Amino acid sequence: MRSILAMAAIFATASACAVAPSEHEAEIHSDHAHVHGENCGHVKVWHVDHWDYLHDGHLHYAHDGHVDEHVLEVSTENPDGEAPMAADVHADHMHGDSDTHLMVRHGDHMDYIHDGHLHYVHGDHVDDHGPITIEENG
Repeated sequence: MRSILAMAAIFATASACAVAPSEHEAEIHSDHAHVHGENCGHVKVWHVDHWDYLHDGHLHYAHDGHVDEHVLEVSTENPDGEAPMAADVHADHMHGDSDTHLMVRHGDHMDYIHDGHLHYVHGDHVDDHGPITIEENG
């Protein structure tokens, strides 16, 4: 699993989308050779009103001949504040570089996906940043 710093460097490479801002306000993921779709192997993440594909920590939404880079927004359902979890939830492991849980960008940081929730490692504890809906895809 990639570190949070490595993922931040990847996100910084996205360029602006060519579609008019009034119609579309996402960043385009340039040079994306992989075609996302049913059974492509990438987990699907429910995002507002559609499915995005989770690819190396990125949320990808393919449409109109390009792939948009989406981010889970900070919201009432998925806050980014302090919400320490009970210590027993992570008694057998702590999220980190050797973790096998998927990661996804949430606001300005990366969260781990653990049992249908977003987990954010913060200091010496893990914050619960709310539920996430995912589906295996191939």
